Amino acid sequence: MKRYVWVITIGAILLACSTLMYLLDYLTFHNARDMAFYLVGDIAFLPIEVFLVVIVIEGLLTSREKRAMLRKMNMPIGLFFSELGVGLLGKMTGCISNQEGLRPYLAINNTWAPRDYARAHAFVSAFECRLDPGGLDLPGLRDALVGRHNLLLMLLANPNLLEHEEFTDLLWAIFHLMEELSARQSFDNLPQTDLEHLAGDALRVYSQLTNAWLRYCEHLQSAYPYMFSILARTHPLQDHPDATVR
Repeated sequence: MKRYVWVITIGAILLACSTLMYLLDYLTFHNARDMAFYLVGDIAFLPIEVFLVVIVIEGLLTSREKRAMLRKMNMPIGLFFSELGVGLLGKMTGCISNQEGLRPYLAINNTWAPRDYARAHAFVSAFECRLDPGGLDLPGLRDALVGRHNLLLMLLANPNLLEHEEFTDLLWAIFHLMEELSARQSFDNLPQTDLEHLAGDALRVYSQLTNAWLRYCEHLQSAYPYMFSILARTHPLQDHPDATVR
């Protein structure tokens, strides 16, 4: 509300200044006809000026700012996948009971084109993962997340990622899973209800992680193909990861 009051106040001041200057023009030259002529001419040019300034120039500046912001956001996202995301994705995919239908849509390689990413996004978004609670390596998952606790805190504190709501939601889901796992002193003899609860938390992370993985790989392939090359050769979602170029 205060913002709009400020805008209205500035607008009223500018309008008063314009009116005062027109009044001084009339009192000085006493030529209402010429004053009206130029006033109508200025008003007639106003739509063109609005189009050039608001739509064209502002649109170009906004597009440039978005590209710059995208680069800033993808730097910490790349750090996340390098330090935690890729390994976490591989570890959790092994716990998905129906992974055979999903894995081909996550196993990116150097031949993927934009249509492949579009098809993978559509499939992953509609895919219903089934996670076997008994198949989760809970101690290993806890250790992997706790070992990256500082990384997660740093990413959550990154102001550039505040604009990336989906990735921020992923970080919060991972942070919640880490807290759940860390709160249990032992995973021996957990009741089935608790195992299903942890599986639900893990599944929340996995569903968001797969979408973030596809977006990250698509950006990396177009912006940094040399970095994408090593990622495509070594990520754990393919049958035979191998860094050797063949």
